[in-house]
Amino acid sequence: MTLRPSRFPGSGTLIEETRIKGRTEGRAEDILRILDLRAIDIPEAARERVNACNDLELLGTWFDRALTATNAEELFAAEA
Repeated sequence: MTLRPSRFPGSGTLIEETRIKGRTEGRAEDILRILDLRAIDIPEAARERVNACNDLELLGTWFDRALTATNAEELFAAEA
């Protein structure tokens, strides 16, 4: 029996890239909204960094940190 890798329509295509881009943009918006709702000042450099990120795992880390951060810089604290 031959096993073939599972692929869904659009996998590895522009459709998939657009879907991922939409997810990263949505997550970035969520991070900034959380900070805003918590009345945390968001410097323009931090806003641009969050919006420019296309790594869902990193955005997930920043999202988690946004829930407890006391300032926007704490999102990036552990990065070196």
